[in-house]
Amino acid sequence: MLPPLPRLSDYDVSPQNGFLPDEIPLDILPDAYYQPWETVVRNFQSLILAKRLRRIVDALPILETDLLLTEAEWRRAYSILGFIAHGYIWGGDSPADIVPPPISIPFLKACQHLELPPVATYAGVCLWNWRPLFNSEPTDTLDNLATHMTFTGALDESWFYLVSVAIEARAGPIVPLMIEAIAAVRRHDTNTVVQALRSFAERLDELGALLERMYESCDPHVFYHRIRPYLAGSKNMADAGLPQGVMFDDGTGEQPYVQFSGGSNAQSSIIQFFDVVLGVEHRPTGEKRSDASHSDSGAVQSPPHGFIQDMRRYMPGPHRRFLEHMEQVANIREHVNSNRSNRALTTAYDACLAMLRSLRDKHIQLVSRYIIIKSRETRSHSRSLSPQQAKTQRVNLANTLARTGSKKLRGTGGTALIPFLKQARDETGEPAIDAWARRLLNNGPGEIGTPFGVEDGVVRMGKVKEGLDGEVEIVGLAGTWSVDDSEGGICHW
Repeated sequence: MLPPLPRLSDYDVSPQNGFLPDEIPLDILPDAYYQPWETVVRNFQSLILAKRLRRIVDALPILETDLLLTEAEWRRAYSILGFIAHGYIWGGDSPADIVPPPISIPFLKACQHLELPPVATYAGVCLWNWRPLFNSEPTDTLDNLATHMTFTGALDESWFYLVSVAIEARAGPIVPLMIEAIAAVRRHDTNTVVQALRSFAERLDELGALLERMYESCDPHVFYHRIRPYLAGSKNMADAGLPQGVMFDDGTGEQPYVQFSGGSNAQSSIIQFFDVVLGVEHRPTGEKRSDASHSDSGAVQSPPHGFIQDMRRYMPGPHRRFLEHMEQVANIREHVNSNRSNRALTTAYDACLAMLRSLRDKHIQLVSRYIIIKSRETRSHSRSLSPQQAKTQRVNLANTLARTGSKKLRGTGGTALIPFLKQARDETGEPAIDAWARRLLNNGPGEIGTPFGVEDGVVRMGKVKEGLDGEVEIVGLAGTWSVDDSEGGICHW
């Protein structure tokens, strides 16, 4: 017997907004009891600038969570406490490795309630940290969105979060659309599946256009040096000053040091939903597809990608379980494989893969511009400093890695991401059905710098070229990036 299709209401998923809440996130906790927290976040940037945040937080009362009555209130508390915790850790001249009880105790309780780790996750920073400018206008456009909280107060930081919020909102209707497509497969209604896949591909193209708007109002220098350090977690952060990670002091003296990845868009459930629905499977970074692991009949027999699976631990519990349910019912790739003679079906499916791969191409370009180029500039500047100047520089994630000479630049998610992103992009095209589409999507181009190549009678588009000034040029859909594989970046999409 086939497992039942998921009901969105069972998993806190909105038919309009997807993984964003239906209701607008709270901008203040309604009970005056929580005014001490609200006062801190209302003056957040000023406290960080004056280097008073830690002293103020140390003196806060330890508030109970009993007066948090609704899910919206729990989410607001989680977001507030996550921002304060990260500000406390990263907002001084050197990182703090112990978060005091006034934050740790309620934060751990909020985490337990929402099934999230004690870190500023994508949910706390993006999903539950927005408001529309006008309630009567749509929320899937950047023209009508604002943030509740930021670390820096910079417009660049708000824009960085809001691009993700707009993408989530624009992608929301895809969720019920593709569940209906799965139901259509069960009743052998291929025409409905084709129409759903066509709509899916068109919406993915719109998401790519939204992602490219990041460049409009988020300056790479501001992001790399001012915003990114506050998003860092405690995992793989020894070079940045957290060799053991962070301790959340609950007053018992028994809490161990923990290490968690920081806020990362890999924690977005919508992108993993896309992969699950289309049957895209990811292997551990560096593991190549073998002929035995891939066949025209369907599944790729390989272990799940460790980082991608690990990021599910940073999703709200209901969203994580929704993805697990979707994995049980996903059937579109199998249906397309079984109906290869239906050109409309195979073309629509391959178009979805092409648009999803294009989205990942655009993200690699974004990582290159915001992280790779900026990290090279930082290392070059660091080499020019005298030892005395280097000592007086403020410690943060950006210049610490530059001064230590570490080549393994890590994203806020705590992993080196260029190899991961390139492989995830390449794996997106692997399930392609049509032979020409498969060749096009599975690393079809010729050598780097060659505008066009011809092999076996198939014309192939050129790859990526990187100029001497660090600018990257994409030539064609299936480009391969010529950045140093040892360098990582933000984990955005």
